[in-house]
Amino acid sequence: MSIVKIQAVCGFGCGSSLFLKMKIQDILKENNLEAEVFCGDIGTCTTVPCDVIFTSAELAEQIMKRTAIPVVPISNFMNKDEIREKTLLFLSESLL
Repeated sequence: MSIVKIQAVCGFGCGSSLFLKMKIQDILKENNLEAEVFCGDIGTCTTVPCDVIFTSAELAEQIMKRTAIPVVPISNFMNKDEIREKTLLFLSESLL
């Protein structure tokens, strides 16, 4: 199977998305998993090839209207448990 591509998205692609990207990478490392994680912005995220988009709950609905790519809303970027749960759930489902 090819490497899963995870896009972390925020409004401009360089603030909270970078924070989210680093949290996801930590979780992947802690669980001995591999994925490509990169940042994106709300304006162009649907044009960039990826397997899933992780974003804030506030932006998720806007993105879901523009793409068939799975979108994972994160309510609190500071809550590593929420990010871990949603990351591992997506990866376990994508490997089926």
